[in-house]
Amino acid sequence: MIDDAPRLGFCCKFVLTPPPDGFKTLKAAREATLRMNLTNATMASLTALAPAARRAKIEGLVRHNLGALERQIAWVAGRPPIERLLRMASNVLPGYTHPVARDIYAEPEMRRLVEAGLARCGEAARAGSVRLSFHPGPFCVIASRNPAASENGIAEFEYHAELMALLGYGDGWHPHGAHINIHVGARDPGTEGFRAALPRLSQTARDLITVENDENAFGLEAVLALADSVPVVLDLHHHWVESRGEYIAPDDPRVARVRESWRGVRPVAHVSVSRETVLPEHDPDALPDFVVLNEAGHSWRDLAAHSDMMWNRALNALVARHLAWADFEIEAKSKNLASDALSAELRREGAAAFPS
Repeated sequence: MIDDAPRLGFCCKFVLTPPPDGFKTLKAAREATLRMNLTNATMASLTALAPAARRAKIEGLVRHNLGALERQIAWVAGRPPIERLLRMASNVLPGYTHPVARDIYAEPEMRRLVEAGLARCGEAARAGSVRLSFHPGPFCVIASRNPAASENGIAEFEYHAELMALLGYGDGWHPHGAHINIHVGARDPGTEGFRAALPRLSQTARDLITVENDENAFGLEAVLALADSVPVVLDLHHHWVESRGEYIAPDDPRVARVRESWRGVRPVAHVSVSRETVLPEHDPDALPDFVVLNEAGHSWRDLAAHSDMMWNRALNALVARHLAWADFEIEAKSKNLASDALSAELRREGAAAFPS
């Protein structure tokens, strides 16, 4: 299992820091950014290609994405121990579950390429003590009154589970802290529908799934109803919005229930903060007050939107306290720049707890 040292990290996309002398050209900047990030293609564009061109396009995308993922993992592995967490982008294998590409991925040569590339990535992550996760998009709903939506959602989740298995995380309960996080989804059938859908997943998928609270239909209390079956990911910002301003302390009884849901594996939590442009004059050393801000004219939607950086030092101090029991995925728009800055701030404030 992965060690219990505190970790935080960024989500999916790598934001490149320009070198001291800057990029020589815009093209160089774009190429450097592309090298570190996964890319994709629309199913319509793949469908429009002739079979040979389609296969070549998909193989090119897969080779690039496997290389980019390996580079991201290597970069994270080279960071201070507190930063060794990465939420991977979902588009590792573009079109994998779609009829336009399904047969291409089944070809032995393509299968060998995928298996070898993902095995290298997983080995690098474990060697570098990098904790990995996925967070499929909102369309990945495993329970719905619409049978087609459920089927598609389960197929999408199984795709992520297969990726995890090929990375080397396919055996047992959240090996090395690996997990695939989703939301409950539709209000109807709700948490009980979600629970009823779990047996439809493969064993590998059931051993990797987690569920998080949201700011809409399924707040923390609702999601905790699933804690006997699924690990709960506590999202501090979603809870702040849904509860109209509550900040949960590490000793809150609900945190104990979240921890228990992980069954001995170190939990993961999420954090973000309202956008800098929404609260430009706000004191960074004071926690935002949802009710006051809402009454001042800031809409629920504006307050829910994520910031570029983790600009609020008071919230960051709360994150530092929660790192005693959970790792954090930083859901800020500036990605690794935000998580790097937060890491540096926490290490300055508590060097003994968060070593370099």
